[in-house]
Amino acid sequence: MNKIVKLNDGSEIEVGLTGNSNNKSIMLPIAKKSVYGQAAKTLKLWGMDPELGNKFVEGLSDTFQVVFFDYEGLRLEHPNEDNLTPETIVKDFLLIADELKVEKFGYYGYSWLALAGLQLAIRTNRLECLIMGGFPPIEGPYKEMMTVTNKTFEQALNNQDLSEADHSEQILPEEIDWDNIQVQMNPDQTKQFVTMYKNLLPFQDKKVQDRLHIPRLTFAGEEDTIIYGENFGNVSVDVVGLIKKNKRELEQLGWDVEIVEGVGMDHTKAMQPAAVLPLIKPWLIKNLLS
Repeated sequence: MNKIVKLNDGSEIEVGLTGNSNNKSIMLPIAKKSVYGQAAKTLKLWGMDPELGNKFVEGLSDTFQVVFFDYEGLRLEHPNEDNLTPETIVKDFLLIADELKVEKFGYYGYSWLALAGLQLAIRTNRLECLIMGGFPPIEGPYKEMMTVTNKTFEQALNNQDLSEADHSEQILPEEIDWDNIQVQMNPDQTKQFVTMYKNLLPFQDKKVQDRLHIPRLTFAGEEDTIIYGENFGNVSVDVVGLIKKNKRELEQLGWDVEIVEGVGMDHTKAMQPAAVLPLIKPWLIKNLLS
């Protein structure tokens, strides 16, 4: 079943509900539609699976009922530049669940959609489990990401006048100089993430852990450390380092902790279905169906 849902800011998003309706529900803020042609080739160059969303939905829907929607894609198309706050994101997710008549559900999110899952977990009692990939549940790099998003927004403002030729130029990943890469996003697209991280700066993730009473899993690729150059504030976002550093404390707090091993298992590779599904599906079966 697919449905158009109007969110709190008036934007509309296509949401889907599929799979085993007799079993537990899992919310995936992931696009199901596959990408083809030149766009698919470009994604592959970046290490992305053009069928990422479809593989996640199909991989889980034989066992679970899956709620899926492309929240990131929506926000890039319809930026909520002044109001993409944790509260707004949570309200959007709960509104989607309401529209699909899904009362209780588990949640999987990766990167900023993982931190959105943590915000969801502390704001509702409707979550039955939480999986955070590519973002630490404690000592999250909110300050570092505030710096990166501020710099990204500044560059987007400065680069508004880039020609169409500049925008269409194809650059292979191995040719990119991350110290001099040019941001070519709409300023409103980048500003909304400045808004989000600004609202998260006062957030103390350790202090909310006692409010989590559901099964929860955190994971990262063993090479998930992003070192940003001068253009992005000279900061390091060491996702795997923070999770490894706090592994014992996380486990004492009730988290299951996994490091996804493999050559080149960085932030991008560790979000691909081939890496994630073998980890999260058995975990979901054990924690939701046993």
